[in-house]
Amino acid sequence: MKIKAQVKLGTVTYEADMSSPIDISLPLIHGADGPKCFHAPSVSIEPVRSGSWVGSTQLGGIVNFKNVMLNPHGNGTHTECVGHISTEEVNINDVLKESIVPAQLITITPEKQSDGDHIIQVSQITEAKLIQGIKALVIRTSPNYETKKTRDYSETNPPYLSIAALNYIVECGVEHLLIDLPSVDREYDDGKLAGHRAFWKYPETIDIKKTITELVFVNKSVRDGLYLCDIQIINLAMDASPSRPILYKLTKSELTASK
Repeated sequence: MKIKAQVKLGTVTYEADMSSPIDISLPLIHGADGPKCFHAPSVSIEPVRSGSWVGSTQLGGIVNFKNVMLNPHGNGTHTECVGHISTEEVNINDVLKESIVPAQLITITPEKQSDGDHIIQVSQITEAKLIQGIKALVIRTSPNYETKKTRDYSETNPPYLSIAALNYIVECGVEHLLIDLPSVDREYDDGKLAGHRAFWKYPETIDIKKTITELVFVNKSVRDGLYLCDIQIINLAMDASPSRPILYKLTKSELTASK
């Protein structure tokens, strides 16, 4: 059975087939080398042990009962709020209220600079022609190698976004930014976190409902365009949570097409 949702952007009505989800998150796997960043340890999933009792059916236990150790900012796909940089405690489960929003997927090749950095520039965002009314922007970087799924980005100086690009994204009304990179900022920027500050307008006029999702992976078979985006998180009282963003392709409804 197909379940459809309608979304109106401007004067155009779109439909999303909710029975055809596109998962753009990466799984958290015990002991995997990646994806991770900023020297986070690998994800650890271990059975609880108490005397002779063990929480693993493969080891003879009656149930699987395991502890998970991970760093939300350093292991896999995660969504963060302004609490990541603020002196005030702000938790992602308190601020991410509107999690299903219209989104646009764009693909960009970060430009190489004279110092060797690769940066997403504002001109590249403007050339992508963001659609008025979108609340989420998903940026897929090219080349889109499969190694992104398992890469350890630590000490590799990954691509990042220019401040001008982030300011423009905010001006366009984007509230949720999703990227396939470890951070919107340079790996080492002397602790300025200028990109994060630009997106949240911190500490001047903080827009507390905005989120950044990092380390997504969008398969090359998924075309640029409009989608409905569902940002799923754990109900975790922390500034960031492991997340599972899902895309649903938006197509013009028959109602709009017939006009």
